[in-house]
Amino acid sequence: MEKLDGKSMDIVKANIEALKQLFPEVVTEGKIDFEKLKLILGEEIETRNEKYEFTWHGKTQAMKLAQTPSTGTLRPDKASSKNWDTTENLYIEGDNLEVLKLLQKSYFGKIKMIYIDPPYNTGKDFVYKDDFHDNIKNYKQVTQQTTKANTETNGRYHTDWLNMMYPRLKLARNLLREDGIIFVSIDDREKANLRKIMDEIFGEENLLSELVWDLGTGTQAGHFTRSHEYILTYAKHKDSLPNFSGGDGVIEDRATKKISAKNPASTFDFPAGVKFEAPDGTEFTGEWGGTEKIRLIKGRMIAKNGKLAEPVTLEAGWAMKKQMESWFKGEETYDSKGQKVLGFYFNSNGVLRYLKERSVVNPPTVLREKGSTKVGSQTVERLLEFDNPFDFPKPVLLLKFLIELVTDDEDLILDFFSGSATTAHAVMQLNAEDGGNRKFIMVQLPEPIDEKSEAYKAGYKNICDIGKERIRRAGEKIVQETGKTDLDIGFKVFKLDSSNVKTWDPDFDNLEQTLFDLQDNIKEDRTKEDLLYEILLKIGLPLTTPIEEIDYNGKTIYNVAYGSVLVCLEDDIDLDIVQEMLKYQSEHMSPKVIFKESGFMSDAVKTNALQTLKKHGITDVRSV
Repeated sequence: MEKLDGKSMDIVKANIEALKQLFPEVVTEGKIDFEKLKLILGEEIETRNEKYEFTWHGKTQAMKLAQTPSTGTLRPDKASSKNWDTTENLYIEGDNLEVLKLLQKSYFGKIKMIYIDPPYNTGKDFVYKDDFHDNIKNYKQVTQQTTKANTETNGRYHTDWLNMMYPRLKLARNLLREDGIIFVSIDDREKANLRKIMDEIFGEENLLSELVWDLGTGTQAGHFTRSHEYILTYAKHKDSLPNFSGGDGVIEDRATKKISAKNPASTFDFPAGVKFEAPDGTEFTGEWGGTEKIRLIKGRMIAKNGKLAEPVTLEAGWAMKKQMESWFKGEETYDSKGQKVLGFYFNSNGVLRYLKERSVVNPPTVLREKGSTKVGSQTVERLLEFDNPFDFPKPVLLLKFLIELVTDDEDLILDFFSGSATTAHAVMQLNAEDGGNRKFIMVQLPEPIDEKSEAYKAGYKNICDIGKERIRRAGEKIVQETGKTDLDIGFKVFKLDSSNVKTWDPDFDNLEQTLFDLQDNIKEDRTKEDLLYEILLKIGLPLTTPIEEIDYNGKTIYNVAYGSVLVCLEDDIDLDIVQEMLKYQSEHMSPKVIFKESGFMSDAVKTNALQTLKKHGITDVRSV
């Protein structure tokens, strides 16, 4: 019976195996012969001492850190989850470096889109310092302390930030599908450095764009008012992507013609019951008027459920008036360039726009009217009913735009700097709007909250507490507003911890006691379910894999993935339990069978169990 090891995916070993597949002739007695590899690669080798490269103190260690397996685990927390039995969404509390390592086997090549909003290294935000020797122990210590900022007076200000980002991005790339895309928000401080390390990790040929997000407002920043941020966008393999179409060939017309002698002012009466909505779903109350731009002024006209409660007279240019009259009559409507007009709406600034149809439209690299951090803060405050504790949270509209741009119905979206959980909110909102079934994985370090804050006084001790509550409330609000009760607004919570198995997490400082304790190698404070999910991670099954619990004479058998894996982690296992497990094996494949190493009643029972399984064609039997 083979023993499971407690490590996450060995990336170095996987890379060597990939190299063997490509160039089997370079393998000599199981090792890579680099001299042969050089011959095969011919002239495509850089041998000069001076060459183009980007480096910093600690880069080599950062690269090793990404390749070092984790011996930790993710423990289920049903109490703080929502809809545990049915949801396919995940919320993971822990250091994202270790979590990304633990996800490698189960989610390798399965993520369609990654979005992250990492620390911008402003001198005030927290930059997590990894410990090369024992990151799990380091993580536990850090989360019990007040987090410290990476101040500009630190002699390794940029270095510490790069050492944090490099291994995480390296691991993230592994999780992307071949047609996967990553979006990374950043500002001027580290944009140049981020671009260099992403060019190295993803390949500069896979850069899709440096998107510019127009904030619509700004803050004083030296000689200029800073009114934009960046979103670096890379594909895993650019050649595998189709062109983006900006929403199935439908685009927003940004032109509002200036009223002039050639385009004189005219009026148009909007009848009661006409519905106007902003792209982010905002319902407006107000009256309309203006010349060059038609803006909404809040506070006068009354709108119910986004519909006009009474007629409204709008002053507009003559050309737009003609289009509105035609469209409201149900006639096919075209602009002066022959593009079909599909309808009218008010954008987030209250400006009247109309939708036009084009065959192929690539979205612009400057993202306008996609909300702002102020809007993001207001969304959090309205949902949670206390002052926003997050620094500059992203708006739902921005994330919804990115997700809609690159994902389809069943795609998986990952955010491993999830913060206020805007990405999860956007996924649920978009699913409600287009009937999709996208799933999310949120990962967040449980950074302590300021004890003087309203959030702390309201009972939230760390950022994860707030993120989870935001998802709960946002999901309920979406269901209430849309009436769609079939949406997945739940999430399974997992928390990073040391391994459940003593042999996988030895105490080298007290080895004698550790060896004594191994008579029962499962930690006393851990449950069978804790161990079950660690097994799923170590054998490469997703954390949302269907699991059936079977009660047999007071003992639990786990039927995982419809008989693909059968697990029993009980004590005093006898042959009757083994016979019961056989009833649930998959009809399509020989299952893996896993027991607790010390669980059998005797060595004789263990031997007979292995023979029984072998008679039924089951040879993949493992123990923990």
